Amino acid sequence: MPAEWEPQAAIWLSWPHKRKTWPGQFRGIPRAFAGIVAAISRFEDVRINCAAKLQPRARRLCAAAGADLRRVTFYDHPTNDAWCRDHGPIFVKHDRTGEVALTDWRFNAWGGKYPFALDDRIPPRIGRALRLRRFECDMVLEGGSIDVDGRGLLLTTEQCLLNPNRNPSLTRAQIEQNLRDALGVKKILWLGEGIVGDDTDGHVDDLTRFFKPGGIVTCRETNPRDANYRALAENLERLKSFRTLAGRKFEIVTLPMPRAFGFRGRRVPASYANFLVLNGAVLVPTFRQPRRDAEACAIVGGCFPGREIVPIDCYELVWGLGTLHCLSQQQPA
Repeated sequence: MPAEWEPQAAIWLSWPHKRKTWPGQFRGIPRAFAGIVAAISRFEDVRINCAAKLQPRARRLCAAAGADLRRVTFYDHPTNDAWCRDHGPIFVKHDRTGEVALTDWRFNAWGGKYPFALDDRIPPRIGRALRLRRFECDMVLEGGSIDVDGRGLLLTTEQCLLNPNRNPSLTRAQIEQNLRDALGVKKILWLGEGIVGDDTDGHVDDLTRFFKPGGIVTCRETNPRDANYRALAENLERLKSFRTLAGRKFEIVTLPMPRAFGFRGRRVPASYANFLVLNGAVLVPTFRQPRRDAEACAIVGGCFPGREIVPIDCYELVWGLGTLHCLSQQQPA
């Protein structure tokens, strides 16, 4: 599995249509999503899973948002929901021939929380559409639960991958072996718990990300009274103890957390770590907190010199309990 900063052929998305995902807030979501399509299309192709009946309006909204429609392709792939990072395929690349293929893991909607039959069919549909080889993997795994450096290391969390609602019959060692076999990684780095409000049971892409070989950017909460303080502090201590395959310490960069907020009395899992790396750019979620948003964008920009930093307002999107990285899946070049 290549690192996200390696060259990409396209970004895959799944068009939002499920009102219950954004209760009371759905009206503006398709328009906000079209804005993301427009931002990505400045840099590379966008491929969208979208039932045929939804495509005319989706295309109009993307055009109105300024998307380069020459770079946008819709596929008649109906979905249950919009979280393509988790139900989409995880792409892999042969390190000698350059062949791109996809891995197709079982998807159970984060432990059976929501309907998922259509979402679980997305990887084979994409495989057929692109005529790529597909490797079936008999284990529940979501793309947002892992992050790789493309050099043999994989980050994940115990809260998610060891959760009994995913693979109760598998041991930690078996899970690690499946990841090695399917994704070509050599070493799994285990963090502990995720952030409050995350219904995925601790996805790592809301916490900690590789930004280069030997470099990790991670969220840190400075308010000891905040519900995320303990888990993020413990994860930072683990990161300090981790070593690269060559035995070196990691360069660790810390990101602030947004001030806690939510809707209808429920805190949302807002995180600046849910950024999306593109060819020549990084899309960074923002939450209408000007000082912290600017600080986060500057830090991410320092991690990815030479790439344009594009802030994307995700204040409403995060009511669906995810933002940019959760919504997308990169296809390597």
